[in-house]
Amino acid sequence: MLAERIARHEEAPAGDHIVLLRNAAWSDYQRALELRGDRSVPRLAYMRGVLQLMTPSQDHEAIKSVIGRLVEVWCLERNVEFSPFGSWTLEDKEAERGVEPDECYVFGGRKDATRPDLAIEVIWTSGGLDKREIYQKLGIRELWFWRRGRFSIFALRGGRYEEVAGSEILPGIDLAELAAFIDRPTASQAIREYRAVLQGK
Repeated sequence: MLAERIARHEEAPAGDHIVLLRNAAWSDYQRALELRGDRSVPRLAYMRGVLQLMTPSQDHEAIKSVIGRLVEVWCLERNVEFSPFGSWTLEDKEAERGVEPDECYVFGGRKDATRPDLAIEVIWTSGGLDKREIYQKLGIRELWFWRRGRFSIFALRGGRYEEVAGSEILPGIDLAELAAFIDRPTASQAIREYRAVLQGK
């Protein structure tokens, strides 16, 4: 059961497969993106000469998908306009950074966005690149890390991330409450139960 796997997962690798290639040029990163094509794996990240290839586990993918669906339920119940962009490839050659979030969103109905407002990352296996540093340099306004059943929220202020108590992009969303529904047996059950709670408020 997903709840049990979440409860017992520790720092040791738990299914995600991560490979770091050092002394990689920007052109190597671009070539890796080209070779992968439209496939969803491996998920690629790049920072200052280090190329990361990550194949997420089934649990990782299940958690990130449920988080995304619950965020969307909250937006629908609160009349927040949103567009989901999944694992949008975000990159900046000058900053030598590139990353693909687990989930990401643009809010407010903007059609000309060149970056998401929010990126979400599931931390299921330790190791790998410091994603927070990558997102910071790419100028992503808010970053959520989910790890061991809890969210950490980082808001971009003056070019640097500061950990904050609540989302500034989606003010009013209770991420501790949302996290409590992630371990349901099915995504549909999580959505139904979370929606019922939101409608009762």
